[in-house]
Amino acid sequence: MHSQTAIFRLLVGNHMGPKPVEVARTASISEAVNSMVQTGSCAAIVTDPYGKPAGIITDQDVTRRVAWRATPAQSVEKVMSAPVVTASIADTLFDAVVTMRRHRLRRVPVVDGAGRLVGLLALHELLPFLSGWSTGLIERLVRDESVDGLKRVKESQIELTRMLLEEGTGIAEVQKVLTEINFDLHRRALAYAIAEMAAGGWGKPPVSFALILMGSGGRDECVLAPDQDNGFILHDYDDAEHARIDAYFVPLAERFTRLLDVIGFPLCRGNVMATNPVWRKRISEWRKQIAAWLRKRTDAQLLLSDVLFDFQHVWGDPALSQALRALITKTIAKDPTFIRDLFTIDADHGAALGWFGRLRSERDKQDRPGMINLKLRGSLPLVEAARLLALRAGLPATSTLARLDGLLAKGVLHPEDHDYLKDAFQFISHLLLRQQVEDFAAGRQISDFVPEGRLSRREKDHLVTCFRAIENLRITLRTDLF
Repeated sequence: MHSQTAIFRLLVGNHMGPKPVEVARTASISEAVNSMVQTGSCAAIVTDPYGKPAGIITDQDVTRRVAWRATPAQSVEKVMSAPVVTASIADTLFDAVVTMRRHRLRRVPVVDGAGRLVGLLALHELLPFLSGWSTGLIERLVRDESVDGLKRVKESQIELTRMLLEEGTGIAEVQKVLTEINFDLHRRALAYAIAEMAAGGWGKPPVSFALILMGSGGRDECVLAPDQDNGFILHDYDDAEHARIDAYFVPLAERFTRLLDVIGFPLCRGNVMATNPVWRKRISEWRKQIAAWLRKRTDAQLLLSDVLFDFQHVWGDPALSQALRALITKTIAKDPTFIRDLFTIDADHGAALGWFGRLRSERDKQDRPGMINLKLRGSLPLVEAARLLALRAGLPATSTLARLDGLLAKGVLHPEDHDYLKDAFQFISHLLLRQQVEDFAAGRQISDFVPEGRLSRREKDHLVTCFRAIENLRITLRTDLF
């Protein structure tokens, strides 16, 4: 008997079936059908020379297409369904079920990190992992296309988080689940906005583009009250076309961000949204923007670059996001003085430690007496330090835990420091999410503040140890940079 939340934690790579029948694009229909018959398979995956799925041919395709419109000697490409929907070995079972239900599929090929075929996932084999609650959430994600439906999915994250925490799920897994649901909501909101534009006579997007998210979403570290941090990367087009193309993307960005606000993602107070031209531009303009940030380095420009560096691709043309990530990783690692300048704008973001290494609550804040800001004075100083070290080391990872692992592998972090810092991030994130669930249950506004009195003696002692590890990391970073 699986727990109600197993489907949100278990990975496709650990529950997929063996590699299915695989045929080359050059194979004939006869060869594909014979392979299916010999193995008793109901599907064959057509792969390119690199082993990546290019199409699929099923027993239904054989019945509907081969029997009536094709000859056995013809190429399998004549009858395959393409492009083929896939799942990744790193996806959760929840992600895979949503994908299959959304596309009305009974099975999907599974690919590895390089996109190569490695297995097959069947929907009926995942039924034991589905609870009534998770099935309801999946159905809302798949079937309810309304704004109110998306809002209800967003609200369901609180109950899901409570269940995951009570079951002792690792905090990184909890944040990953929240991030994936948020990504899906952003994709749905953008698709909704594009459909509204089409219904209004605007047609389809005039050029391909990518949606990226920054902030906690870009790091796979979502909590329960994130605001918006999004941007568009547009494919390059001639300057003469700018007025026409921007005339489409301006109202699209406005509709998209307004929908997100209604769903439960408040507008960003710092205006880090696709409605702002700073966060909506062609890929060539992004390249020029980064070059300008590296050259001028004002505090305002450093802050903007600090925000961008945590971005993650969410929707659209992945090549655009990959190009931007490669540029950032390659360029920043070659300019250590830029890392030093970035540190100067984060220098006062220390952990919440006072005199003699004791916890320091917000006693100077009239509206937050006895509270500890676990984001500003807890996770943020660690997130920033890990980001700078990862950029200097040329690591493309964006999540804090992945960055710490990468820094360990490169010998930048001592194994003991690595363990302390990973524990610090996970413990602080756990306390923050626990408090946010309690705030919602009590009818309080969800925030980043935790009452010091809510913490047990053991938790306070542990938190002090975590903060000391973070402060030591920042001291080491400062010494290295200056």
